[in-house]
Amino acid sequence: MGHKFAEIAFTGSVRAVQQELGSRAGYSRMDEGEDYNHVLGQREADFIAARDSFYMASVSETGWPYVQHRGGSTGFMKILDEKTIGFADFSGNRQYVSVGNFKKDDRVALFFMDYLNQTRLKMLGRVRIAGPDESALLAELDVEGYGAHVERGFVIHIEAFDWNCPQHITPRYTESQVNELMQPLIEENRELKTRRVIKSVLPEVLGAGPLELVISGVRQLTPRIRAFELRDPTGAELPVVEAGSHLQVPVQLEDGESAIRHYSICSNPARRDIYEIAVLHDSEGKGGSVAAHEQFTIGRKLRCGLPQNHFRLHRDERPAVLIAGGIGITPIKAMAQALKTSGNTLQIHYAGRSGYEMAFRDRLAREFCTDLTIYRSEQGERMDIERILSTAPDESVFYICGPGRLIDAIADAANALKIDMDRIRFERFAPNVDLDARPVALELSRSGKQIHVSPDKSILDAILEAGVDTSFGCKAGNCKSCAVKVISGEPDHKDSALSIAERDEDRLMCPCVSRAKSDHLVLDI
Repeated sequence: MGHKFAEIAFTGSVRAVQQELGSRAGYSRMDEGEDYNHVLGQREADFIAARDSFYMASVSETGWPYVQHRGGSTGFMKILDEKTIGFADFSGNRQYVSVGNFKKDDRVALFFMDYLNQTRLKMLGRVRIAGPDESALLAELDVEGYGAHVERGFVIHIEAFDWNCPQHITPRYTESQVNELMQPLIEENRELKTRRVIKSVLPEVLGAGPLELVISGVRQLTPRIRAFELRDPTGAELPVVEAGSHLQVPVQLEDGESAIRHYSICSNPARRDIYEIAVLHDSEGKGGSVAAHEQFTIGRKLRCGLPQNHFRLHRDERPAVLIAGGIGITPIKAMAQALKTSGNTLQIHYAGRSGYEMAFRDRLAREFCTDLTIYRSEQGERMDIERILSTAPDESVFYICGPGRLIDAIADAANALKIDMDRIRFERFAPNVDLDARPVALELSRSGKQIHVSPDKSILDAILEAGVDTSFGCKAGNCKSCAVKVISGEPDHKDSALSIAERDEDRLMCPCVSRAKSDHLVLDI
C-alpha cells in the first residue's frame, strides 16, 4: 500500500461503495508507491503546534464511538517525535469515558481543525496512558502556567494521517483574529476622520468612457481588498466578456486629477447582469486604489472603457494549471470558473501571506475543493514551482498572475524544464520593477526629441513628461497599447503582450515596462 491512511480507512466495504458511486478511480492512486502519511513532516508538526483544540474519538466496549472536544492553550498537544504526539490530561468532570475506552481498545481518531484557514488534519493512532510513575514524561506534557493538576498523559503513536478537502468548513474567528482583521479598517476610518486635505468635489459621473456602470454592491473581502459590483444603470445586460478580461476604470486622485486604472473582471464570465472587480488598498501606490476605496460607494456612476482581454484562455481540451499570487487571483478566479464550465481538467495554486488576506479563498475552496492548493507564507507553506510544472498533466497550459518575482521564477523554471514557452501565459498586476535598470539615452525620430531616461523612471513616463503624445493603456506590459517600433538599439523586453515575431521581425517594444540593453535607443515616435 502507498498511503497508510487509505490502508486503514479504505476497508473492503468502503472500497465497494467507492466503486459503486464512481470515486474509486480517483482514490486508487493512493494505493501505489512507498508508504507515507504516517510520519510527521514539518507541515504537520507546525499545524498541530498551532492548534488550541482538537476532537478525539475512542471506541467503547459496546462498539459505540465516543467523541470528545479537547481544548487548551496553543500548542498543548506536544510533538514528541516524528511518530508520536501527546498531551496532559488535567482534572475535569471525572467521567473518564475516554480513559476507560482506551483501557480496552487503544485505537483513537483525531481531527485537528483550523477554521480560519479552512484546513483540517485527520489522524489515526494508538493511545498509551502515562501514569504518575512517569513524572518526567508528564512534566514534558504539562502546560506552563496552566496551574491544574496533571492526572495522566495521553501518548499517541501515529498510524496514519491525511489532509482533508477544505470544502464545507465554515470559517470561525477568535477575538484576537477579529481584532486583527478589523485593525486596517479602524485605521482607515480614523485617517478619513482626521485628514485635513481638502478634497475636490467629485463629479456626478466619474470618467468619460463609452460604458456607463453604477456601483450596486460593495463587499469587504479581506482587511485590504474590497470588491465592487457594477451594473448597467438601466438594468440592461452588460457586454459579453471572456475570462481574463479587464475594465478601464476611472478614479479621481487626491489632487483632483482624473486617472484610469485597469482591474480584472473577477465575476463568473457567464454572468451578464454584473461585473465584479476587486481592489487592493495600497497606501504606498500612486493613489488609484486609495481613491477607489474612498470614492466607490453604492450608487456611484462610472463611465468605463469597454472590457478588453489580453489574457485569454485556450479553447481546446488541454488541461490548465492556474497560479496566482496575492491580488493576482482576480483573473484566475474567473478563468477557473470558465474552465470548469467547459469541462477542462484544472489545478489552482494560490499563494498569499495568510488565509484571511486571500480574496475569494472561501469561494474557491467550496467550488474547487481538491483542485485548489493554498500556500500561506505565514505558516511556512511555500509553492514548489518546479514540482508544479514537472508534475502537471501533459500538454498543460499554465496561467500565472501575480508579482513579478513569481512570474520570473516560473519562467526560469519552465526554461530549465524545457517547457514550450507558448504554454506559459502570464499577466502582471503591476509593472515589473527592474532594480538593476540602467539609464537610457532615448531618441524619438519623428518628434526630434532627445530624452535622458533615469533608472527610476519608465521609458513611457519619460516620453509623456517630455510632452510627446503617444498611446498607452495598462502601463504594466499586458495590453501592448503603447507598442512602438525600434529603429536602432537593443531593447530589453519586459512585457507579457508581444509575440516573438512582433519583437524580432516587427522590431516592436512596450516602453511602459521594457528597457534597453544598449546605452542608446531610437524609437519611431
